[in-house]
Amino acid sequence: MKYHFIHDELPYTGKELNNHWIYRNFGILGDAVVAFAGPCEVDLDSMVDLEDVLNNDYIYSKKMLNFIVEIFGITLQEGVLLQRLFSSIIQDRINAMSEDAKIKRRGDDLFYQDTAKLSVSICTLSPTSILIHTGLNIDAQGAPVEASGLASELGMDDHIEALAMACMRTLAEEWADIRMSCCKVRAVV
Repeated sequence: MKYHFIHDELPYTGKELNNHWIYRNFGILGDAVVAFAGPCEVDLDSMVDLEDVLNNDYIYSKKMLNFIVEIFGITLQEGVLLQRLFSSIIQDRINAMSEDAKIKRRGDDLFYQDTAKLSVSICTLSPTSILIHTGLNIDAQGAPVEASGLASELGMDDHIEALAMACMRTLAEEWADIRMSCCKVRAVV
């Protein structure tokens, strides 16, 4: 799995969760994860989570650290498992980088002080791949739910790129190790 941090500020609207978006925009072909920061606003027409659509929920963050993951050749269920693994990786990295963080994970969601939502995340399938979006509030001001931010509550505004790179590198290493583990075993009958 390749990974890349995009230094240009980019908005996240939900339209980025699209097959080959990483390849078309950044020339990275195959299994990949990219990260970028920018404002986030996803309206109901671009929502992938049907529960959120039925509840008339929307996603907004003044500034968010966004990760887009695209993986080929796996099922949606395997994608959801990878999404949860990635949420755990992010939780571990934030807790290691910020002594006061104590981030908790419930499913694919991350929370600061048990109730303030730090993240949004969704996994879906395209005709060719599995797609994951995970977003971490940097500045949660104006969010439609009780929310926290990497800068506002955790004081990590100078460490956003370092956090993103550490999380992507760990995910890539885990993915390579998972693939290797699948190759090194013999079948039993």
